Amino acid sequence: MARHILVTGGAGFIGSHLIDKLLSAGDSITVLDNFNDYYNPERKRLNIQEHLKHPRYKIVEGDLRDDAKMDEVFSHGPFDGIVHLAAMAGVRPSLEQAAYYMDVNLNGTQKLLDRIAKHCPQARLAFGSSSSVYGGRSGESFKETDRIDQPFSPYAASKAAGELICYSAHHTNKLQVVCLRFFTVFGPRQRPDLAIHKFCKLISNGQPIEMYGDGSTKRDYTFVGDIVDGIIASLEYDLPGYDIINLGRSEPVVLIDMINTLEKHIGKKAEIIQMPMQTGDVPFTYASIEKARRVLKYEPKVTFDEGVKRFVDWHKSLTPSAQTAKLRA
Repeated sequence: MARHILVTGGAGFIGSHLIDKLLSAGDSITVLDNFNDYYNPERKRLNIQEHLKHPRYKIVEGDLRDDAKMDEVFSHGPFDGIVHLAAMAGVRPSLEQAAYYMDVNLNGTQKLLDRIAKHCPQARLAFGSSSSVYGGRSGESFKETDRIDQPFSPYAASKAAGELICYSAHHTNKLQVVCLRFFTVFGPRQRPDLAIHKFCKLISNGQPIEMYGDGSTKRDYTFVGDIVDGIIASLEYDLPGYDIINLGRSEPVVLIDMINTLEKHIGKKAEIIQMPMQTGDVPFTYASIEKARRVLKYEPKVTFDEGVKRFVDWHKSLTPSAQTAKLRA
């Protein structure tokens, strides 16, 4: 049965892949995106150029915090589901702009929740959270029941607080909300500030890369297609009212192994400059996906090696002008 889905941040990396699949499934899509300059907004324009040709696709350009724009978005409703991906992203920039991150990620989310409660209270909300909420950890996999009260950055704190205000909206207005904790998503269209994209560009151009720490940090890299499958499943499963679910691959990759995998698929060796660990970075992420497997029937399909190959192939396929738009921060 075709649905009408609102996707905030739908011109971005994860959002545009999600919309590819929802449109293919027959759903109608309304998008809110502000095309901000966190990275070159032309990159997002390229992400959605095929969507704009589709009769079941509408986009509103605006900010979550802009009441008039939010009213315009909801005039296109009602919606059967909402996927909330719009946010100020990035750990390191949040250290310099903490108040801005809190304003967008919390005030913006609250404005969205208020309108859902008013205009489509039966709609299910999938809130894009982050593995960063777990803070500094090592050893065992991160479970949804673990404490998240020691975030390492304002960005992480904003995502943890976002989960709390989503719970408040569920409790007070009976909204259906599932918070999805994404673990280091990568793949074609990835943001240019993220490590795989940045390193790929530099290695391909014969420029040195900066490796923070001794190369032993680990990340649970998860291919964007698998994340999209998890998001879509979260809109369809038997939600108990409010829930939190990890979406990862549950196979952490050591940083130096990530670099070696990029070298293999690019066909060039990296010149590495070792740098000290940076404030806000965590040493380790590792998703327990037992709950996602159980309730969403989620099963990551793309190995890290295959995902890196697909990313590098995409990067190599870009025209010089598209590379400029895609890769310039």
